[in-house]
Amino acid sequence: MPHSTASEPMFSEVPIDGDSILPDAPVQVPDPAKEDGKMDTTGGASQTEDSIGEATRADVKLEDLFNDVSDDEVDEFSDPGVSNINNESSPPGAPLQIAPSAKYTDPEVMLAFYQRLFPFRYLFQWLNHSMKPSNDFGHREFAFTLQNDAYLRYQSFATGDLLRKDILRLNPSRFEIGPVYTANPRDRKTLRKSTAFRPMAKELVFDIDLTDYDEIRTCCDKANICHKCWSFVTMAIKVVDAALREDFGFQHIMWVYSGRRGAHAWISDKRARNMDDQKRKALAGYLEVIKGGAQSGKKVNVKRPLHPHLARSLDILKEHFHSDILVNQDPWAKPVKAERLLQLLPDKELNDSLRKKWDAAPGRSSVSKWADIDALAKTGASKTLDGRALLEAKQDIVLEYTYPRLDVEVSKKQIHLLKSPFVIHPGTGRVCVPIDTRRLTKFDPLGVPTVTELLGEIDAFDEQAMEEGDVKKIQDYEKTSLRPYMEYFRTHVTGLLREEKGVKREREEEDAMEF
Repeated sequence: MPHSTASEPMFSEVPIDGDSILPDAPVQVPDPAKEDGKMDTTGGASQTEDSIGEATRADVKLEDLFNDVSDDEVDEFSDPGVSNINNESSPPGAPLQIAPSAKYTDPEVMLAFYQRLFPFRYLFQWLNHSMKPSNDFGHREFAFTLQNDAYLRYQSFATGDLLRKDILRLNPSRFEIGPVYTANPRDRKTLRKSTAFRPMAKELVFDIDLTDYDEIRTCCDKANICHKCWSFVTMAIKVVDAALREDFGFQHIMWVYSGRRGAHAWISDKRARNMDDQKRKALAGYLEVIKGGAQSGKKVNVKRPLHPHLARSLDILKEHFHSDILVNQDPWAKPVKAERLLQLLPDKELNDSLRKKWDAAPGRSSVSKWADIDALAKTGASKTLDGRALLEAKQDIVLEYTYPRLDVEVSKKQIHLLKSPFVIHPGTGRVCVPIDTRRLTKFDPLGVPTVTELLGEIDAFDEQAMEEGDVKKIQDYEKTSLRPYMEYFRTHVTGLLREEKGVKREREEEDAMEF
């Protein structure tokens, strides 16, 4: 993002002269308002279809899946949890059987995507936190949205290969990931006590949705986005990521594009996964600054001196304020919006002078109006002006127009379901890819490949390989523009597994010393 081009500092002090029984989830049609993957699991009816496919599930005992091979003797990405995934030996010219006019919503397109491109292996390792199958994966809830919009909850799988087989059988339009439970979700009805089935771990998640910015973005609204308003997501990721790393010490944070208008953060550190709902709520509250609905008054009410998190956030955000807010959004171009700005300033006399100046110059830009505040203050337009109060008001305005607007309800409960990375967004056909925060400002949501584009790229690659007689075997994702996203995901999973292995060994050494 470009830096501010203002000639003066952003903030300068102006002189004074101047659930009993747990209910099953109902079969439901997904709510369009939650199409970015946020599922409310707080309620539910007694009707369910989570038994569909139960009879066809392989009867696998978890303990039979473990073997005596040590982690060091297992190839890093060749694990017992997933076999022959991602079509590793796909030869050039293998037909996809997809019609040229096929759309991303067609079942055959989705099936081809799951067969050829979806990273089941890495997903298994990411959620399992080990190469060998464990309860971290086996007791994990998955929820499928089928092609007929039936919604299946409490699906679980001992291995990633079983997950893959069921997805290829059911061919869901998408699926969500839920918590790890104290028992296998499929066995919950056989438990004598309902309290024996409860969530015990889940990644800490955060959600950013551009619809929450509709009152301040001027370029788009609702589900529509463009490069201008995507900058709000960029700013939010910078601020939240910095706080999670610097203030809480989390390391394994992955941001994922929702496929249309937002981004999700998945924090996989063991300490984060084990947080109870109370701690999640407290952490979400720590990051929540913008409060109040669209019609409410002042939305930023923070104490002085500013908390270090807010001071750091202002340093991050002020470089975006001029270019991304004042220039690209021009939020106060219309008189009614300019009046909103005046409501946020602390001095009535200064406001009257600003209003008079702007009424005399219709069409004055937000860049100019922002500069007018200091200019008029310095002329002594108000004899009662408190320079420190004005400085703080301007800081609050910058925060109101740039600080992350989080859907904090997504973060507060372990039981919450969130759309899996790498599924296809039902409205756009785009893949929900991870965002490389090292190149955050280069991420283009509108340039993320669609499922039909990816399948076309495989066809084109294979056709050229056949013409050139190049018959080397490579994974299908390597033939497409999905490759950098897959490699980033693999790197993220590798780091997580390395740390989990170290923690396990440290715990084993401590146990050995006790004897």
